[in-house]
Amino acid sequence: MISFEEAYRIVMNHVAVFPSERVNMLDSLGRILAEDIFSDIDMPPFNKSAVDGFACRKADLGHDLEVIETLPAGKTPEFTVSKGKCSLIMTGAMLPEGSDRVIMVEDTQILDNGMMRSTKKQESRNICYQGEDIKAGDIVLSTGTLIKPQHIAVLAAAGAVNPKVSKQLHVGILSTGDELVEPDHLPSPSKIRNTNAYQLIAQVSTAGALPQYGGIAADTEISLSAMLSDSLDQNDIVLLSGGVSMGDFDYVPKAMENMEIKILFKSVAIQPGRPTVFGKRGNQFIFGLPGNPVSSFVLFEVLVKPFLLKMMGCREEPEIFHLPLGITFRRKKSTRKSLIPVRIENGLVFPVEYHGSAHITAYTQAQGIITIDIGKTELVKGEIADVRFL
Repeated sequence: MISFEEAYRIVMNHVAVFPSERVNMLDSLGRILAEDIFSDIDMPPFNKSAVDGFACRKADLGHDLEVIETLPAGKTPEFTVSKGKCSLIMTGAMLPEGSDRVIMVEDTQILDNGMMRSTKKQESRNICYQGEDIKAGDIVLSTGTLIKPQHIAVLAAAGAVNPKVSKQLHVGILSTGDELVEPDHLPSPSKIRNTNAYQLIAQVSTAGALPQYGGIAADTEISLSAMLSDSLDQNDIVLLSGGVSMGDFDYVPKAMENMEIKILFKSVAIQPGRPTVFGKRGNQFIFGLPGNPVSSFVLFEVLVKPFLLKMMGCREEPEIFHLPLGITFRRKKSTRKSLIPVRIENGLVFPVEYHGSAHITAYTQAQGIITIDIGKTELVKGEIADVRFL
């Protein structure tokens, strides 16, 4: 049994470079950027008004001004603002030549003779200056960025309508166990519904990869080997759940060895998730995850997901937040690192009610996971915990 830190190091040291492709900007959501994106224009592209108001000169403040033009957004000014003049301007409109500030419309009044009078002392310029956000040629998004909705806006602003992104990994998903039936079946006595496969399908999709479900393998070496072979023929990575422990019907490690898959580890000092297997064959990788749903869920989040993202070129590390415990938490055994589901209230961390690695409904109440290191049995109220949000 190796430490989780060693298991993580082994997994991440096997990250390989994955090919890239160009896609439509909207299809890049959730993908990993495979090139730097440069702006082809200044942002803003011109001096523009930050408010609805009147563009004028500082030298004319305190004087009634003649309104010479109305400037909606998108219109190029026709007149220069000179002494005693101003232009009515809308938010986002180009600032006319000669003006150096905008008086907010609510701080003005229009006199009977059509002149504009400021009703309040002006402190702010209310101008967004050309290039103050980005200069033409600046990098606006870097290689390795996981593209989110806010990045789509930046791609659009930079005119990068066909960005290069890493290709999506094909991830095979298999469940093992004679006790399993699919979710649309009512389990008979001694049977349970297959939750792990569908949980993993959702997790793989959320990570930006392409899941392919291969079904339930029976608890025989022949069945498991055949389905694993088929999945490897079609995928870059295969995730199996169940059959990885030390029982008489736990055939995953043996099937992997028979298929010349090199097992790099098969037991991790973590709770839940001890019987976790990782192997490789050429440029393909196999994770054997525990059969209990919490174990497979958590091990995907802390071990498999970072691997998938790195394989697809992501350079972002999982974010860890440091927050105080709202109550004291104790555990009985400390021989393995524990992963505990928690909720956050008013900036404090509270463990959720959790009955063990089969209690997947506990995670519907959880917003994150905290860790308790080997040898430690207690986290006291107020102690800072490392929180990984889900």
